[in-house]
Amino acid sequence: MPHAHNDPMPPAGAPTRRAPHAGVSPVPGASAAPAGRGPIAGWPARQRPRERLLLLGAEPLADAELLAVLLRSGPSGSDAVQLAQAVLAEFGGWHPLLAAERDTFCARRGLGPAQWAALQAAKEIVRRSALEQLDGRQALTSPAQVRRFLTLWLRDRPAESFVGLFVDSQHRVITALELFRGTLSQTAVYPREVARQALRLNAAAVIFAHNHPSGVAEPSAADRLLTDTLRGVLAQIDVGVLDHLIVAGNQCVSFAERGWL
Repeated sequence: MPHAHNDPMPPAGAPTRRAPHAGVSPVPGASAAPAGRGPIAGWPARQRPRERLLLLGAEPLADAELLAVLLRSGPSGSDAVQLAQAVLAEFGGWHPLLAAERDTFCARRGLGPAQWAALQAAKEIVRRSALEQLDGRQALTSPAQVRRFLTLWLRDRPAESFVGLFVDSQHRVITALELFRGTLSQTAVYPREVARQALRLNAAAVIFAHNHPSGVAEPSAADRLLTDTLRGVLAQIDVGVLDHLIVAGNQCVSFAERGWL
């Protein structure tokens, strides 16, 4: 039988995130492009987002400039920077923008499947880069890096995902898999399928994680019951459970740190 766990809802009056600054950062010797100035191709080179990135690197660019590089162009009567500023304001920042479903994203004038695909590709590249940094390392000796990877992977998801980070007997990462995907508030987890994956990968242990889209990282009673069930099933095939982490935004709660494993 599957085990379902519920994501606790945020308390009334919980704080909301302020959207990041989406303006254009100034450059020495250059001023921000005024609205309605025309296509970016006609701007001075030191004010174009792509040229600024090539000259200064990505870090100094404002949010809207970075997004404009990926969007490439705006709708008629607007440029990519104006579009990026409006999009970041409407979605409420990077996290909800990157988590947006394709239909929601493409419903906005000026956005389409090509831009959505570009953002999804960029997000996946970052995730794989983070996984590469774990590959070959001792998972137990770099818990902060494991947290960063799992938070990066799960924090923007609009629905619950239950994942496993499978490691060998030396605690080197074999792979990270999304095992189950659920709804806004719960996921059905099948312990038998988890055991099958562990055997297939010849894993010695696993670190579990799932996200709470509500923004509340506190584990529920169902989360704890599920973890105990998985530990029992995996113990029968000599696979250990090193930790279970819950991600909610940038928060990450560890069962191991709380003494529950």
